[in-house]
Amino acid sequence: MTAPISEDDLHALVDGRLSAARQTEVEAWLDHHPEARVRVNAWRRQNHDLRAVFSGIEDEPTPAQLSIRHLAAGRRFWRGDRPGAAAAAAVLLLALGGAAGWTLHGWSRPAPSRGIEALAQEAAASYAVYAPDLERPIEIPASDLAALDQWVSRRIGRPVRAPDLSGSGFLLLGGRLVATPNGPAGMFLYQAEDGARVAMLVRPMEIDKTASMRRRVEGATEGYAWADRGLGYSMVAAQGAEGLARLSREARRQAVQTRV
Repeated sequence: MTAPISEDDLHALVDGRLSAARQTEVEAWLDHHPEARVRVNAWRRQNHDLRAVFSGIEDEPTPAQLSIRHLAAGRRFWRGDRPGAAAAAAVLLLALGGAAGWTLHGWSRPAPSRGIEALAQEAAASYAVYAPDLERPIEIPASDLAALDQWVSRRIGRPVRAPDLSGSGFLLLGGRLVATPNGPAGMFLYQAEDGARVAMLVRPMEIDKTASMRRRVEGATEGYAWADRGLGYSMVAAQGAEGLARLSREARRQAVQTRV
């Protein structure tokens, strides 16, 4: 009898730690659970991005100013009048030097993108984390809509309102704040009668302050992202969602009216 697929199985699949037989079972299960597939694809994309960021760092030399010889020079702590002091100091300096080296290395790398592409990626990642959650995908429910709008507006520093998509068959479940590399963003989550979910992410834009609506595909999600007068929006759902372009246009129409 096949064992039930657990969260540990999903993580082991992403990390390549499953046997061939178990991997086949998990992949077959994912074919029938698209929301779980979204999460798995998001984890895989995150692993890929982390490997790309840190690729080759382990082969880089330690900066001269962070070498143990340099840091130890003139320090009384290195005197041999205390048993084990030098060894303890060496361990400490290795740790500090490594941490500082990572920090300095990061300074030489370009800052993460802040434009419309970054917004689309952030929306897809947030959707992958929260939309499949059946227990607590939101922090403030739609029954307290005024509080939700005020909370998101206050935290992102711009007035926003959750669009009403009920005319298109999607009811607002509620929303939450999410952390992004470009600061806090508000996420509003909607659900159709058949259980399908869509989410809209909104945050201030430092670049691409005005951008036309374009379709974006990120892993197992797809969506439409745009920006208007310094606010960016991205409506996302699982790939193949019907009517997503129409929902995005309606959300954009309401956002424009709200800010006029």
